[in-house]
Amino acid sequence: MKGFSELIVVLFTAAFLPNAQAAESADQKFAAKAAQDNMAEVELAELARNQASQDPVRQYAERLHNDHQQANEKLKSIAQQKNINLPTSTDAKHQKERDKLAKKQGADFDKDYLDAMIKEHKADIKEFEKEAKNGKDPDLKAFATQALPTLREHLKQAQDLHSRKAAKKAAS
Repeated sequence: MKGFSELIVVLFTAAFLPNAQAAESADQKFAAKAAQDNMAEVELAELARNQASQDPVRQYAERLHNDHQQANEKLKSIAQQKNINLPTSTDAKHQKERDKLAKKQGADFDKDYLDAMIKEHKADIKEFEKEAKNGKDPDLKAFATQALPTLREHLKQAQDLHSRKAAKKAAS
């Protein structure tokens, strides 16, 4: 009888272990992507602080720099507690975006930077909503939930700045 109950425990564990690993894997992928996106947005904000032609765009970049740096510190702390390895530099996609923006100046830079921030924040919001709803790790789920209002505000600010720039251009 003892051998049978041990077999049941082994089978039960084997049946649920892949699901637990998949859940961890999804949370780990979220954490890695979030870290990657935060780093990229900090780098782009640093670029915008120097290259933006208008003060409102520079101020927006300053806010993004601070908010995304703070978010990344929070995420690093969670990851460290859970032994999750996060990337330490931006990926090729983000580097390409940075390189493209680095070649721009003035109003062209402002427009392309705001376009990039709208696109990035829409994608970030989708990822964070998914983690907030479906995440298995309670700390990462809470991190995503807490970050969503700020991400939505960043998106709205970028859209508002972009609309003002477009309206100004149409009036000229």
